[in-house]
Amino acid sequence: MRGTASLGRIFGVPLRIHWSAPALIFFFGYGLAAQTLPAWVPGRSATAYGIAGVIGAGLLAVSLLLHETAHALTARRAGVRVDDMTVFALGGVTRMGRAPSPRVQFTVAGSGPLTSLLLGGLFVGAGIGVDTLHWRLPAAVLLWAGWANLLLGVFNLLPAAPLDGGRLLQALVWRHGGNREGAERVAGRAGQAAGLLMAAGGFVAVLRGDAAGIWFALVGLFVWSSALAEVRRAAMVTALRGVRVAQVMTAPAVAGPDWLSVDRFLADLSTRARQRVVAVLDFDGRPSGLVDLARLAAVPIARRPEVRVRELARPLRECIVAAPGDDLLDVLDHAATQPPILVLDDGRLVGLVTMDDIAMAVQLRTPAGPGAPSEP
Repeated sequence: MRGTASLGRIFGVPLRIHWSAPALIFFFGYGLAAQTLPAWVPGRSATAYGIAGVIGAGLLAVSLLLHETAHALTARRAGVRVDDMTVFALGGVTRMGRAPSPRVQFTVAGSGPLTSLLLGGLFVGAGIGVDTLHWRLPAAVLLWAGWANLLLGVFNLLPAAPLDGGRLLQALVWRHGGNREGAERVAGRAGQAAGLLMAAGGFVAVLRGDAAGIWFALVGLFVWSSALAEVRRAAMVTALRGVRVAQVMTAPAVAGPDWLSVDRFLADLSTRARQRVVAVLDFDGRPSGLVDLARLAAVPIARRPEVRVRELARPLRECIVAAPGDDLLDVLDHAATQPPILVLDDGRLVGLVTMDDIAMAVQLRTPAGPGAPSEP
């Protein structure tokens, strides 16, 4: 996700925060301090409401983080690769590998909502307990955080991908029918329908003068777009099952020396490079990484003779590397970044797999309609 910054690690899992998350904390903190708490507990000072609002928003942010941490730890305990967690304005997302079985899928998906519901119960119980001591303002903050967590848990249980409820639905359909990709399509279609309904409901609320409908509409559009991406991914997986890297790679791959200056590199590749990203080679002719031609073109003309390509290239350790005989889906599933894929044979560059290559392979292997062949 673009616009994120690293915040370190939690239990060894990299944590990132999107710029929209602080906006979420400010939005809820301000609403809590300016509207909710004065209505629930009148007669306090603006400073007291402000401090309480910040604490309440902080409790919500921690709750979102614990929700995602539950997903990550449960997945890692089940042997599923976990790449990172990202907190953003619409909640959070944990990037991980694919679950090996419906049972693991169900357990990992259910851990997040279960955590939110447990936190909600704890906060509500604590709020009721504090209220008996006549500490009205702290009790109100705890009750607000509790109901927010309960709402988060229930909302995430909606049977619509990419919500956790959609993952639960996918696991159940997968176990019943034995077709993983078919289950992903079912959950994705449900997510598209739910997202459109939420967006429509939000727009209707805005037309009726409820500003909160804007947030509901944005959530609906996010759910719809994410569900559409999952449906497309399911189609891609179906089309590419059993396909080897060598079957889709572009060979020979266009490459250039990484020690050249930017102006010489661009001049040498001007008639050969048709893709946006090309491989670069070291003095021994072995691949050292990838370079984006647009990044080279952005170098001021006056500086191009003195800047070496290797200074702007993505190093090999950060690239996706595969052998010609590797399973393409397995390579994509374990990749921490997006293609291109450098295809190496005994350390030598033999090809490159770009997103265009993958899209073309999917198109060629996707039936055009009923009765159409699945592969040319």
